[in-house]
Amino acid sequence: MELRFRALALTLILSATACLLATPAPAEPGSWAETPRTTPRIARADRRNNLEFLFGALKVAPDADAAKAIEQRILTLWLVSKSDTANLMMTRVKEAIEEKDLDLAITLLSNIVEVKPDYVEAWNRRATLYYMRKDFDRSIADIRQVLAREPRHFGALAGLGMILQDVGDEKHALEIFRRALAVHPYLPRIPDLVKTLTQKVEGRDI
Repeated sequence: MELRFRALALTLILSATACLLATPAPAEPGSWAETPRTTPRIARADRRNNLEFLFGALKVAPDADAAKAIEQRILTLWLVSKSDTANLMMTRVKEAIEEKDLDLAITLLSNIVEVKPDYVEAWNRRATLYYMRKDFDRSIADIRQVLAREPRHFGALAGLGMILQDVGDEKHALEIFRRALAVHPYLPRIPDLVKTLTQKVEGRDI
């Protein structure tokens, strides 16, 4: 079960950076999440309004299927960069990861966040790579950069909760998981983790 939870954390963090190519390769279980078939161009002025609308809809989604469709629209908006250079470099990051060259991927991402610090998904992807290397301190530092720019980033929140659970900080892991569910009530398996941690941390069922 622990291995499944670790795989879930990786999937959740990766999910927000999944559609890096216009025609992406099929997702592998436990790594790249399913992505939208198309990535429409979105006017800058509409981006914030679209996100506000979608997050509002996500909170009141009637079921998991509806929530998944809304989630995919949010992921698409997060992945729209204002920089063609950043988009190209993120494509190279994906290729480097597929070739298992994590050093190159981290170097590319470091270059992106240096020149485009407001691009949340570059921070998110680097956090994921540090997580894969079990470099939790650096992963948490990058997740904090993500959440400073987008506090509702449910993938980053779920990943942070998993890290905190891994290092034994169950109290704060529970707090973070609850924050993630407040944003996205249909996150896979997170409700079960909240239930388990509530019993362990607070000594009662929810």
